[in-house]
Formats: sequence, structure tokens, C-alpha cells
Amino acid sequence: MTKSHSFHIPVMGLGFTIDTPLKVSRYGIDSVISIVDDILIEKLRKMYCNKFEIPYSEITNKMEDFRAKRITSYLNLINYLAEKKFEELKDATVEKGKKIKEYLNLLPDSSTIKQEFKSLATKYFNLNDIEQWIKENLSMGSIDVNIMTKLDKENYINGAKLPVEFNDAHAALRGYANSELKSSIVLSAGMNPRLYGYLAQFEDFYPDENGDIKKKIVLKVSDYRSAFIQGKFLAKKGLWVSEYRIESGLNCGGHAFATDGYLLGPILAEFKDNREELTQSIHEILMNVLSSKNGSAPKKELPLKITAQGGVGTAEEHQFLIDHYKIDSVGWGTPFLLVPEVTNVDEQTRNQLAEAKEDDLYLSNISPLGIPFNSLKGNTKDLEKLALAAKGRPGSSCPKKYLTFNKEFTENNICTASRQYQHLKLNELENNGVQPKEYQDNVEKIIDKSCICTGLAASALLVNDLDNKIEGDGVSVCPGPNMAYFSKKMSLKEITDHIYGRINMITRTDRPNMFIKELKLYINYLKSKIEEARNSMTNAQEKYLFNFITNLKEGINYYYKLFTDLNEVFEDTKSSILNELDTSKKKLDLLILEVENLLVTESNLPTQ
Repeated sequence: MTKSHSFHIPVMGLGFTIDTPLKVSRYGIDSVISIVDDILIEKLRKMYCNKFEIPYSEITNKMEDFRAKRITSYLNLINYLAEKKFEELKDATVEKGKKIKEYLNLLPDSSTIKQEFKSLATKYFNLNDIEQWIKENLSMGSIDVNIMTKLDKENYINGAKLPVEFNDAHAALRGYANSELKSSIVLSAGMNPRLYGYLAQFEDFYPDENGDIKKKIVLKVSDYRSAFIQGKFLAKKGLWVSEYRIESGLNCGGHAFATDGYLLGPILAEFKDNREELTQSIHEILMNVLSSKNGSAPKKELPLKITAQGGVGTAEEHQFLIDHYKIDSVGWGTPFLLVPEVTNVDEQTRNQLAEAKEDDLYLSNISPLGIPFNSLKGNTKDLEKLALAAKGRPGSSCPKKYLTFNKEFTENNICTASRQYQHLKLNELENNGVQPKEYQDNVEKIIDKSCICTGLAASALLVNDLDNKIEGDGVSVCPGPNMAYFSKKMSLKEITDHIYGRINMITRTDRPNMFIKELKLYINYLKSKIEEARNSMTNAQEKYLFNFITNLKEGINYYYKLFTDLNEVFEDTKSSILNELDTSKKKLDLLILEVENLLVTESNLPTQ
């Protein structure tokens, strides 16, 4: 069945898209659920069971394998409810014709389904006459799930460590694998060989003889090399990666996995140029493994999708990615935080997001993972964090413990945002006798870490009026920089019309092209890395900086050629794009001089 839409809604936070498929899948829109927080998942399952009068039996944390069971039960429930809503939509009686029109009106105007329906509708007097056509042609959006591969905390019972399959990511994977869903699992945050090996234990991830895969594997990647390595690794286990989801390193929401200066445009070009090689070389490995393992392999070549996300904000950019780079689907995340029909965002936070400008959106260090994290200044979780610190009680009680990875002071892992860790770290700092300014800088770094486990889940509870004693009222939010250009709440119809160019929801006239915005973000990131190396540059830092600079220079040259050669695309903005490239090149040249001067200063320092 033909895919309905050319966009998908990526995972956002822990709770913002926790039930998004129930709201959009009946319209043929793919979306992604986070399955990190089984506590939140169980609360939502209870809520929906009560709402739809479905028997509910609590899965408590005293039960064996409760995490996986909670996830399986929730996904089965969402699947059941979403399918029920979709079937109701397809029940094309005259009274329910409005629902069919809603579905079709959201589709891009170029959609063959939309055109066929219009043609059929002119021949028949009512929807009953084309009921069969509707049932055969309308498709439901995929209910996909996301796992951050590195969130694989070990778990214990009565002080005894459980086997590896009870680690957080392993249990979440098992929860999805045991569900009834026919969809995709999106693996993000890099390669976890042990987790990838665990995938091989579940039949649903393998292709059948017709090439059908019940549960497809999607890898979120930031460059071609990473995709090739991970794809080969999984193929050697008999597993096919059905989609590589390319995400901008910095122009995205949530955790930001910056590349070494590689920009999105050149990365997309590399995937486009090498797509056939990627498909064939990995497919050959897969076929050999499956033939030797099962005695049989799919009779035809398995399909491969390349998708992209991060910073796209206009219909022109959306279509350019599809036409120029042959992208199969474009991810639109951040703007959907302003769509109450689709995401769980409390009113206060949504208003803050709508009013946010560039300076309100920043790459923070609040994540206990130690990975840069896109955040919003003045979010209620940060205000709560600062209030606790002002009372002399910095840190979180750490009620969920999903990010406990630090053993600096303790035998068992604890979280760097926890009250326990921050108390120990501040005591250590107190006893080090450092200078006042250095002391204060270090204090701020320590207490800056935030309990995003609760913060990224709180909004879903507030919106649905659910018990939030564990999470509290403080909301962390993780928009990408693109949020600065969307300034009002939108309906699903409005944002979809914006994506397909039927209306324009951006009132500002100074929004930079998505590639230019990312370039600016990378130059600012380089600037921060130079600051880190200012006092004493190591050989590793020197190598990193010059490699980063080389990649940025190559990226700028690529964009000069791309935008100069383009015809009939970005005509209204081409001159400003080229001017922005000139400005960015000058800024980069100044930073290169700064690095060179630092090296000269270093070489002239007297040796001890």
C-alpha cells in the first residue's frame, strides 16, 4: 500500500509523543513513541483503559520482568485503539464521510490517492459507492518506537545484579519485540553491539521468504560511515536495516550529537551518491548469512529507505530534500510541540515555546549523560532546580534512576543530577581549596545538571491530569533551534498545510535556510571548543579543531556550488543564502586565525 505522507513525526522527549500515534496514525501519519519511561507508560495505559472502558490490571514493579511487560501491554493497547479509530474512519457511510475528507485533506495535493478519490467522487453520488476503494487505498500511519541505545542501565534485585537481558534498553527492546505491532524500532545515540546482538533473538526482526519484516530496524545516524558500519554489523547477524534516518548534528531537538564539522547537505549528498552501493554491499552480506543460517533467503532485494530530519521549516526545504537528495520521508519534530492535537505539552510551556526567540533556545549542559542538550531558557524544571539550590538542597531525589551511570563516589551507579551526587561533588570541591571564581564556576557546572527523567515526562501527566507525585510540576522541554521561527499554536491541519505549502505558518521574514542555520550553529560550536582549548591546548584538541575546520570549509564550498547551480529552487532567497555563506566563511577564517595564534602562543611558552 502506498505511503500516505512524505513527513513523519520523530520522537520528542519521554512524554511529548508518548501517545501521538493514537492522535495521528488514522490519518496515515507515522510517529514515534519513546519507550524509556515504563512508569509513565503504565500511568498512560491505566488512563486509556479507563477512558475506553477496557479492563485494566496493574503491572507492578514487584512482578518479574515488569518493565518489558508494561511496554508490551501499552504498545498493544495503543495499537488496538489506533486500529479501531482507523477502521471507524474507513467506515465510509454518508454520516462519517467527514472523517474521510479529513484524511484526504491532510494529504499532499500531489498524492495519487487524493487525485484518484477526486476522480471517483465525480462519478458517484455518495461515499457508499466507493467504500471498497477506500478500504483498499487508505493506509494507517506506522506506530514506531525509539530506544536510545546507551540508556542500558544495569538492574538489581535485593542487591544482586540481574542478567544483561534485564538492562533497561534490553528490556525495552523485549517489550517491543513481544508486542503485536507491525512497525519499526528506531535505534538512536550510537552503536551498542550487545543490544544489537540481542535483536537477533527475536524472529519478528528477520525477513520472511517474501522479504516482509514484521518489525523493521531503523538506525538514526549522523553520517554515511556510521550507517555503513552499523548496517554491516547487523547484516552479519541476519538483520536488515530498513531505514537510515539522518539527523542534523546540531539543528535538532533533544540531545545533540555534533559531528566533527560535517554538515547535513554534504552528508545527504554522500548518501544519495552511495545509496546503491550501501544497499547492494550490505544486502549481499545479509543474503549469505540468511542462506547459511536458515537455508533460505528472501527471493527479492529488500527495500531501503533514507530519511532526514533536523531544522526543516518550510515546504520548499521539505520538497527540496525529497527531490534533490531522493529522501523518502522528512522528519518534522519541533513545530509539532505547538500542536495541542498531537503532542503533550502543558499550556505554560507551550506559550513559552511560542514566544521563544533564538536567544531563548540554547545548547545546554543540563543532561546527566554529559551530551549537549537542546533546551529552553526559563523552563519550569530549571526554575525548580534553581529554587532547590537556593535553599541549599541542590539536586534531585532521583525517583526514576534511568540515568544512573556515575561511580565517581559510590560502588553502585548514581546520577549526576541527583542530590546524592551533587552533595558529594560539592563537598569534594569545598575541600580542594580552589580560587573563588574557579570555585563558583565549578559549583554552577555541578548544579546545572537537571533531572530530565522527570522533567521530560511531567508534561504528559499535567496535560492528562494524572498523578505526578513522582515527577513533580517541573517541565523540561527539548526544542530544536527551529522553534524560534514558529510563534503560535497550530492545528494538525494548519501544520500539515504548512508542510505541503498550502499555507505559511511562519510570520517572520528573517528565518535562515535550514542549511545556513546549521552552519551557523556549527561555527558557534567550534568557537566554544576553541574556548575550551584556550588555556592549554593538547595535541588531541589541536587535531580535533583542524579536522573540524577542514570539514566546515569543505561544507561551505559544497553549499557555494549547490546554491549557485540551483535553478527554480530557493529563487527568492538564493542571494541572501550566498551572502550568509560569505559571512560564515569570514567568521570561520577569523576562528582559524585564532587557533593558529593559540598554537604560536603555546609554542613560545617557556618549558619547565
